[in-house]
Amino acid sequence: MRGQRRQTAPDHRVVPRWQARRHAVLCMLGCLAILAMPAARAQQPPAVAAAQSGEPVDAAAWIARMRQAATERNYSGTFVVLAAHGAMSSARIWHACDGQSQIERVEALSGTPRVVFRRDGEVRVFLPREHIVRSEMQRAPGAFPALPYGNGVLPARHYRVQMGGQERVAGLDADMLSFVPRDGWRYGHRVWIDRASGLLVKMQTLDSEGRVLEQAAFSELTMGVPLDLQSMGRMMDDVAGYQQVTVATQPTSAQAEGWSMAENVVGFASQGCYNRRSLAPTEPAQPVLQCIYTDGLATLSVFMEPYGARRHPLMPQTLHMGATQILAQRLGGDTWVTAVGEVPQRTLRQFMEAMRHGR
Repeated sequence: MRGQRRQTAPDHRVVPRWQARRHAVLCMLGCLAILAMPAARAQQPPAVAAAQSGEPVDAAAWIARMRQAATERNYSGTFVVLAAHGAMSSARIWHACDGQSQIERVEALSGTPRVVFRRDGEVRVFLPREHIVRSEMQRAPGAFPALPYGNGVLPARHYRVQMGGQERVAGLDADMLSFVPRDGWRYGHRVWIDRASGLLVKMQTLDSEGRVLEQAAFSELTMGVPLDLQSMGRMMDDVAGYQQVTVATQPTSAQAEGWSMAENVVGFASQGCYNRRSLAPTEPAQPVLQCIYTDGLATLSVFMEPYGARRHPLMPQTLHMGATQILAQRLGGDTWVTAVGEVPQRTLRQFMEAMRHGR
């Protein structure tokens, strides 16, 4: 950690590593048809056909295939997240869908016991030790593997895709692709995609020197498991014995709340802002404005709340956990701003410098 003293970020700022990458965990899904079947080539997605023919690989096309795969597969498995400094976490995930709706259950196998359910945009976090279940609506991606939806983003301008070799991951034959950043505002990514199902089975996040900052991978995975949406929904709705806490979120805009950006940070487009309440356990609830930005692969959030001398330090704070970077500081004298994302620190600083308060 850098800065004057360690600051423990409350739950609304730092998403648990196993719940969402990124701040959330950035993890991805992708599809690649079986390359060894000439008869099937006419049915291949354009991204796969282009890669086979030697044409430039379109980042946007691959990202579209990754998102599609996330809604079309039932699966269950155990995944592990390993940071460069040695920290490791693991979780068990079940994902079910019927083409229109989807639901997932993620159980932490390390760290604080918790179970997270996500049904479309609704998220419920069960904390068995505290006997609390926390509910809220979220637009951020869910557990590994997940990929953000981005409106107004052009990832091909900021990443180029390189086809790699083949490996076996979690007992499955996988193809490797690299998303190489075209500038220094974002990290690179390597992904390993199951050839038969199109599901992401492994991902690495790389710094500008090519060093692995964080790795997430399935250690075991079963595709096509007979999961039932109704049964999983009943599990999610069973809150007997738990105190229910609802985190209200109200859609808004930065402009409506008196904030603007002096300039756009290259490649990152706003995906919306939300008014919510902080969940600091020892302080009264405070109003918090969260604004979400993405370039199609990387996602970051900027949180703005009233500055309080008892809650916040005097000096700016920086922290990194694997690929996730955090920057927090006082702006304008009366606002504490926390930026969180799987992007370089310079990107978070650029957001801070571009922010302006005043109608």
